[in-house]
Amino acid sequence: MSFDFDTVINRRDTDSRKWHKYSGRDILPLWVADTDFASPPAVTAALQRRVAHGVFGYGVTEPAAVAEAVVAHCARHYHWTIQPEWIVWLPGLVCGLNVAAAAYGADGDEVLTCTPAYPPFLGAPGNQRRRTVTAPLARRDGRWEIDFAALAAAVTPRTRQFFFCHPHNPTGRVFTRPELEAVAAFCERHDLVVTSDEIHCDLILDPVAHLPLASLSPAIAARTVTLMAPSKTYNIPGLGCSYAIIPDAALRARFEPSYGSIVPDVNVLGFVAAEAALREGEPWRQALLAYLRGNRDYLAAFVAAELPGVALSRVEATYLAWLDVSALELAQPAGFFEGHGVGLSDGAAFGAAPGTFVRLNFGCPRATLAEACARLKRALAAR
Repeated sequence: MSFDFDTVINRRDTDSRKWHKYSGRDILPLWVADTDFASPPAVTAALQRRVAHGVFGYGVTEPAAVAEAVVAHCARHYHWTIQPEWIVWLPGLVCGLNVAAAAYGADGDEVLTCTPAYPPFLGAPGNQRRRTVTAPLARRDGRWEIDFAALAAAVTPRTRQFFFCHPHNPTGRVFTRPELEAVAAFCERHDLVVTSDEIHCDLILDPVAHLPLASLSPAIAARTVTLMAPSKTYNIPGLGCSYAIIPDAALRARFEPSYGSIVPDVNVLGFVAAEAALREGEPWRQALLAYLRGNRDYLAAFVAAELPGVALSRVEATYLAWLDVSALELAQPAGFFEGHGVGLSDGAAFGAAPGTFVRLNFGCPRATLAEACARLKRALAAR
């Protein structure tokens, strides 16, 4: 079965946040993390069948069929045996970060995370009257690693949680079993609840399998909230279906009251899309991964050959590239590249020092990526 990732689909004037940002301007948006690919045909077909029914009343809040699809997906792809009752449904992963921040600890307690970090990691604790504390990742031989000495130094008597991203956004790292075991040991030693954002777990580009943090041992499972969703992989984030997997009943009970009536239920079409993606989307996902590997390799070769002063660590997972532009000495690198027709995410929003990094989304047709790269090259030539 073949799938088309090369066709450029016009997303202008389609209520796309990604493209609306630059409405009326000739700027290619490679910033927010959704792709420009049509979702799997199986997902579209399932949605069309549901829409044809014509009635969209309140949906169930505990959809057994979708839970079964999640359980089967975890067993098949991660060799992780979970139970349906461990699943708490959410309308989005960012919502899950905020619910977790509110669920564990008290006002003024601290949530520890590593930088660079997905921006809601930095903002969610403050939204819930907690305090964000950060420790930088270390870069050794061009590879990003967890600096456990920096993490330990950042722990205080008020530290209650650790927000962890695996695979990592924005660096694209896939952490190894020894690294994950060290994370587990660190959290057990300091008695921390872990919220593990694993939304990119089905987008691993290197030949390794995803290893959920909570699958390592009963001890780490008892203190872990795992956040997952099919949204990034199958390009359905606008349908809003995510989930927390919480094996420990006491931890789950503390999470669910903070969920309560403040967070809306997942809508009926979100459940339909998620089930179809998890049950029927594997052939499409494999084709997507092959295409993204090609995009990654194209970008890496272009950066190395054509963009002096820009460096790119190997992207092991995701469709996001974390570009080191510090040698260019630009005060606002994202603004500079935007002025030359490419919209990127500024690394400062991820906790990086101003002027040092930008994030580029290569989840797009090859022609779009090639044009963006050409514009980046012209931008540097015009400096």
